[in-house]
Amino acid sequence: MVRLTTEARELSDYRRREESVSFSEETVVEGDRELLTLNIGPHHPATHGVLRLVVTMDGEIIRDVNPVIGYLHTGIEKTAEVKSYWKAIPVIERMDYLAYYFNGMGYCGAVEKLLGIEVPRRAQYLRVIHLELNRIMSHLVWLGTSMLDLGAISVWWYCFREREQLLDLFEMSSGQRMHTRYVQVGGVGEDIPPGWEEKVREFLAIMPERCEVYSDLLSKNEIFLQRMRGVCPMEAEVLRTLGVTGPLLRAAGDPWDLRKAMPYSSYDEFEFKIPIGTQGDNYDRYAVRLAEIKESVKIVEQALDGLPEGPYITEDRKVALPPRHELATSMEALIHHFKLVTEGMRVPEGEVYNAIEGPRGEYGVFIRSDGSSKPARVHMRDPSFINLQATPMLVEGSLLADMIATLAVMDPIIGGVDR
Repeated sequence: MVRLTTEARELSDYRRREESVSFSEETVVEGDRELLTLNIGPHHPATHGVLRLVVTMDGEIIRDVNPVIGYLHTGIEKTAEVKSYWKAIPVIERMDYLAYYFNGMGYCGAVEKLLGIEVPRRAQYLRVIHLELNRIMSHLVWLGTSMLDLGAISVWWYCFREREQLLDLFEMSSGQRMHTRYVQVGGVGEDIPPGWEEKVREFLAIMPERCEVYSDLLSKNEIFLQRMRGVCPMEAEVLRTLGVTGPLLRAAGDPWDLRKAMPYSSYDEFEFKIPIGTQGDNYDRYAVRLAEIKESVKIVEQALDGLPEGPYITEDRKVALPPRHELATSMEALIHHFKLVTEGMRVPEGEVYNAIEGPRGEYGVFIRSDGSSKPARVHMRDPSFINLQATPMLVEGSLLADMIATLAVMDPIIGGVDR
């Protein structure tokens, strides 16, 4: 573990006055103070992140917040239940649109447990590489958009500059910049193309330096520090009670990370640290994610250095599509391809829950199989949905401006909330 220490966390005078404000239920009942109910959102359905917050305020001090969800509901779970296991993958990828590799990994891992198949080691490493690159990309989007909410537009441009490089890498390995369908049941869709590893290493070489640029722009900026330090802290015990995981929990000092606690896809073969905070405030939430980017760089470097030879997907043709070049010469391969695409694979009866460490916390997939080619029930534990529950407790008693900053730092993806 690496503990993120900061300079002395002294609050400004107005922060001290904010903390000294107390509210009496008796005062509210007697109507001595006029409370304002403010609707923040929802935005137009064409925009990202359609969330409504019903905020009760006493002046600029927040008394209560009620998140209202459902404006972006897509019915992804029910849609997956009427499709074959094979065809449900691209639907599920579109849930959290910043973590599509993780969406596919959680779902395919659950199906693999039901099938009892072993994923080739090369495929496991390729999954880790793409997952960690996706984690970096997600954190970059979070950092850029969060700082945009605070008025730091330069950081947004810098973060999206690096994001474009990552999307180019995803397009090179899978053919798509987003929603790649790269993770398949039994492995990955394609082996990495020639030249891809070199491009990845070029990106890894510059990313730590770019993190230092972000830090130089923010960590010593007095305006940024005033907006982040000591703002909306929460103890790890309270977060655990609410089910909050991921960077929000680690910022409070709890090193829980499924990659270490319950390793999957060969994560136990890589050396990396779990960044944790000391105060659990907005600054620690920022610092933890920034440190996680550097750790993800280390993981990808190790995976590239030790990338095993061998198949990139299981050779069980009832589960995985046969290689494309075999379709022109092998009738058996053509039949397997046709049956898998049209009918899908039959999965033994049973129930399974598969959890992985996503960019926002524990992402879990529950599948119940009735023995047919379609799942009888699919349910996701999306970390954005769970973490959003902490919003009222986090921002109660803070300023409205602090709630905007805190909501951004929480990094909820509404596509995962309204699934």
